[in-house]
Amino acid sequence: MIQLMKYQLIRSKRKTLSLQISDNAELLIRTPNRLSIKKIESFIREKQHWIEKKQALIKNTKRKMHYHEDEDLLYLGNTYPLKLIHMQKPQIHFDGTNFYLSGDGKTHFHTWYKNTFRNIALPRLDYYADLHQLNYKKVYLKAQKTKWGSCSHVNNINLNYLLIMAPMNVIDYVIVHELAHIKHKHHQSEFWQLVKSILPNYHQAKNWLKEQGHQLRRL
Repeated sequence: MIQLMKYQLIRSKRKTLSLQISDNAELLIRTPNRLSIKKIESFIREKQHWIEKKQALIKNTKRKMHYHEDEDLLYLGNTYPLKLIHMQKPQIHFDGTNFYLSGDGKTHFHTWYKNTFRNIALPRLDYYADLHQLNYKKVYLKAQKTKWGSCSHVNNINLNYLLIMAPMNVIDYVIVHELAHIKHKHHQSEFWQLVKSILPNYHQAKNWLKEQGHQLRRL
């Protein structure tokens, strides 16, 4: 028998069994509370070939950036080549076609992405908050390793500024997701109904993050 791969088991009141490959290529199994281990592991074996292919893809595409000439960088869902330039003052410039870098790539791109995300995402946050009367207290922008966003019990919003590399509909989805937690501090049906009432096609963005989110952590 094929040796069973490692997995993390998450039991809840859900009705169905599902698997997820995390951004770190770890296998997460979400299952109803009373489902037997035998059935869970049988499900994993059925999907093992697909799981291994998906994990290999994530590990391959998760290689860190090197900031070399013509290396591609993501911005709002599209890739743009990097051009290295020499200037007295370290800086990043984006002309809509190429990125131009003088200085340390990692430091300057984190700064550029965070500032650009602030300029793009915060007006969207205020737009959805005002339109649907979902009032938050404070907002924080961070490059988190495991979360795209969160909402605290006192309604402070955290957003991962690495989302600036994702398409705009994905940014909107994360914003709406966290704002919806102001009204519903859970992921039960009422929560998802609220998200859907604001973004009817939210599944597209949710699936994009599930399939492509690992690419945003290469910075």
